[in-house]
Amino acid sequence: MNCTDLLSHLSDYFDDKLSTRLLEEIRTHTAGCEHCRVVLNTTEQTIHVYKGNEVYEVSDELRERLHTAIMAKCLAVKK
Repeated sequence: MNCTDLLSHLSDYFDDKLSTRLLEEIRTHTAGCEHCRVVLNTTEQTIHVYKGNEVYEVSDELRERLHTAIMAKCLAVKK
């Protein structure tokens, strides 16, 4: 199992559709791969927030910074 393999099984991982063998390979891989541990943790947290339908208030300053960053990325992609 490498990082690319893990990413290709990410959806099945969170849908509990992996074989016992693949699940063990992912656990072994993430035990030694900080990057993939972060991916799994972040994805799990995102799913949890999304399912919880929680609304997070952000300051006007943060909202503006996020909007500026997103627009900059969109403009960069269009070039």
